[in-house]
Amino acid sequence: MSSGPELRVATDGPTASVATRSLRLRQTTTVLLLFGGYAALYFCRADLSVATPLLIDELGRHGVSHGEAMVRMGSIASLGVLAYALGKLFLTGLGDFWGGRISFLIGLSGATVFTLMFASGLSLPLFSIAWLGNRLTQSLAWAGLLKVSGKWFDYSSYGMIIGILSISYLVGDAVARQWMGMLIEHGFGWRTLFYFAGAVGGLFLVVNFLFLRESRVDAGYTEAKPNPLNLFPGSELRPQSVGQLMLPLLRSRAFLLVCLLSLGCTIVRETFNIWTPVYLRDYLSYSTSNAARMSAIFPAVGAVSVLATGWLSDRLGVNGRSLILFVGLGATAAALLVLMTMPSSATGSLLPLLAIGTIAFCLLGPYSYLGGAFALDFGGKQAGAASSGIIDGVGYLGAVVAGDSIARVSVSFGWQGVFVALAVVSALASLGAGCLYFLSSKAAARGKHLP
Repeated sequence: MSSGPELRVATDGPTASVATRSLRLRQTTTVLLLFGGYAALYFCRADLSVATPLLIDELGRHGVSHGEAMVRMGSIASLGVLAYALGKLFLTGLGDFWGGRISFLIGLSGATVFTLMFASGLSLPLFSIAWLGNRLTQSLAWAGLLKVSGKWFDYSSYGMIIGILSISYLVGDAVARQWMGMLIEHGFGWRTLFYFAGAVGGLFLVVNFLFLRESRVDAGYTEAKPNPLNLFPGSELRPQSVGQLMLPLLRSRAFLLVCLLSLGCTIVRETFNIWTPVYLRDYLSYSTSNAARMSAIFPAVGAVSVLATGWLSDRLGVNGRSLILFVGLGATAAALLVLMTMPSSATGSLLPLLAIGTIAFCLLGPYSYLGGAFALDFGGKQAGAASSGIIDGVGYLGAVVAGDSIARVSVSFGWQGVFVALAVVSALASLGAGCLYFLSSKAAARGKHLP
């Protein structure tokens, strides 16, 4: 006997139409909650990037040179990325045991609390502790989002649904930078940016706590259909052990290759997330407020790319994602070399901004597949959180260099040296995407799970 109300989608007649509309409404609500919550997390992440020029100036008033201040802020950013990577690797798999909703709420809670903690003082140790806590707790949120998504949507719509959810962090990033740029323009300091971000995070924490549900089965609907080629063909039952969860993933060559692709792509992405305002101000002589606003070009254009490539990938199939990765990363390498040629006298010119937008379009759409649609393709509903966590975790381990190391390269070799290094990384990643296309094509031809 059932322990609660059971609404099952009927197969024909008026009842089927009503049940289908009801399911679509609940799915839409779920997407809106996840979208808003994850966008709010990026208010609590973009704040450090936007505030970095102000914090560098603050450190300068306390006797720290500009170059040393850049390195110190880069070190804080790198420590945060390292905490994020370790959280992805060792904590996100817990979502496969306790559910995606809990992981998502932990991410929102930590982002809110530690962002407010960052604003509460002025010392490098406090900044470091607060940023570490912020990034560590946020590391659980994306895997939680994916876990919930895999239980609400069939695999045939992964590309579009995860694409829509992936633009949440790009939209959140872009909107946060615009609002924070306006706050700076009106004379507010760096603390206000963090209080503002914490308030946004707290609002969406409350909304998701009240209304987000774990799965459509819990709501009385039929179970969502996973990718039949996934490594875990079971249902929504929780795994019996960590080994049962991890070994199929770690034995897959295609999965390990996706992890390496994540490493390369995340280095490039995090470099632009962290340093675009500093590049625009210090190299192209934008004002601090204009640099903050113009840095929104990267996530804003990326949002268009995510939607376009998500729509396209659902029509090209699983192999199409690998092909789009190959083309996109190759184009990213070329655009980085073009950006490298831009002189500092290009202030006021649209060319550097056009190059940054081109990099965003070519990189961020394909990048969104790695910890999103690919993670669900490999992990299905049973191991979606662990799959996403490992892929993103390896990526963010590499992205540690986007903070401290990129700062040192910029100080020693200028921004041209930074862009050449990123172009090499993108080109190597493009070759890896070509290998992934070959592996996925063979798996699809055999009708078996990804090798």
